[in-house]
Amino acid sequence: MFDFEGYGPSIMGGAVVTIELAALSIILAFTLGLIGAMAKMSKNPVPRAIATFYTTLIRGVPDLVWMLLLFYGGQIMVNSFFNLLYDLSDGSIDIFFSFNEFLSGVLTIGFIFGAYMTETFRGAFLAVDPGQIEAGKAYGMSGWQVFKRISFPQMMRHALPGIANNWQVLLKTTALVSIIGLADMVRLASEAAKTTGQPFKFLIPVAIVFLAIAALSDVVFKRLNVKFSAGVIKG
Repeated sequence: MFDFEGYGPSIMGGAVVTIELAALSIILAFTLGLIGAMAKMSKNPVPRAIATFYTTLIRGVPDLVWMLLLFYGGQIMVNSFFNLLYDLSDGSIDIFFSFNEFLSGVLTIGFIFGAYMTETFRGAFLAVDPGQIEAGKAYGMSGWQVFKRISFPQMMRHALPGIANNWQVLLKTTALVSIIGLADMVRLASEAAKTTGQPFKFLIPVAIVFLAIAALSDVVFKRLNVKFSAGVIKG
């Protein structure tokens, strides 16, 4: 009979951590992507240059390197700043900041995929008929109303395939957080596999869980596509 030799509850708890990590990361990436896309399309060269530097830098460095750099290097940099404050204040400001593995994972993955989302949203915004935006302005809509009622809904229709693809890749990227010590599903299953010497017993179920989440995600994105494609003639 197949069992998890007592590791089942902890691995299932790790699965919940993985899902929470992925969900919060995609929310952060979505937000950064929108901001980055609007910055890249801005007429102001400053935000455009910042957004271009951001996307170029992120896409040019491996995700694993960013994970290690932001977790370990970021912690050193922040505490170096607090050490400087300690010296300048003659010891009256004494702070030591320890990075939380879960929060670090969310920030790092969200930061990485925010760059990919930026390009996804930029292309989707450019696909929206500019005539409709001009019509909305001529009708008396404010910039926010044009964005909410015209630009965003139509942009989402074009962006959904890219968002779905980024989500699937992000979901697999969550496995990288195990290297910084987060007790996610992959780390716990790997430890159980090493302890028992039975990798298939623990890692195959992990693969099945990832496949199940991916399959459920496909259903969700198909429904979203139907919602944002309402009124669009397909032929």
